[in-house]
Amino acid sequence: MDITIYHNPQCSNSRGALAAIRAAGFEPHIVDYLATPPARDELVRMLAAAGLSARAAMRTKENLYTELGLDAEGTSEDTLIDAMLAHPRLMNRPFVVTPKGVRLCRPPETVRDIL
Repeated sequence: MDITIYHNPQCSNSRGALAAIRAAGFEPHIVDYLATPPARDELVRMLAAAGLSARAAMRTKENLYTELGLDAEGTSEDTLIDAMLAHPRLMNRPFVVTPKGVRLCRPPETVRDIL
């Protein structure tokens, strides 16, 4: 099965999802999204497939979220997506993409739904 995880090794949820994927017998393609964020069209596809708004996929407790004024009511989806691409640490993690779907795997056990 072709599996991609947008991974941050510093994140326990990301490490947990990766471990669950491997425990299920798969070796995913691992993308260090902080160094290599997804292309805009890929991020938009992932959000749609996961059924998430851009805001729902953001780390809203990150100081940068407030510093950039992204917490303002009425901030557009495009603005939020652009901010995640310019500042990947704003993107919540881990996103996992499989032929069975896309999930923001928080908690990490959520990955089992798409394996």
